[in-house]
Amino acid sequence: MLFASALIDYDYIMNLIAQYTRQPPKKQKMTRDQLIGIMSSSANLMEERDDIVEYIHTLEAGKPLNEQQIKDGYQKFKEEKIAKQLAEISTRHGLEISVLQQFVDTIMNRMILDTEKLSELFEPFDLGWKERTKREEALMTDLIPILKKKAEGREISGLKAYE
Repeated sequence: MLFASALIDYDYIMNLIAQYTRQPPKKQKMTRDQLIGIMSSSANLMEERDDIVEYIHTLEAGKPLNEQQIKDGYQKFKEEKIAKQLAEISTRHGLEISVLQQFVDTIMNRMILDTEKLSELFEPFDLGWKERTKREEALMTDLIPILKKKAEGREISGLKAYE
């Protein structure tokens, strides 16, 4: 039972990654592909698998990092990836990144989707209700995966209306 816990799996994977970085390239006991294979076999990490694989590809063997540095680096990697995705979404929908970031931060702080704040995002465009509704739904379609990833399994009230 204990080994099935997500925390143990996560810590175990982070420790394996740290061990991988400490090995000189010529003396590696485990290749990057083997590390990814072990990580991919963990059912508890399925949601984060792609991010962890991307992160592993950014690391260099022979540049030693301890487990805490790996964890911190992975958190920073995820935050930067989400920031990049939000920037792309803001451009696609004609919104300022700071306004969209504030909207997402408000949702995550309260764990509630405020539909009034969503409508306020599109006020500067002076749209009719049909067009505004269409644009809100398109934005939420793009934001839902990011919000779910940031929520890490916790429920965001009001989000189901857009799923």
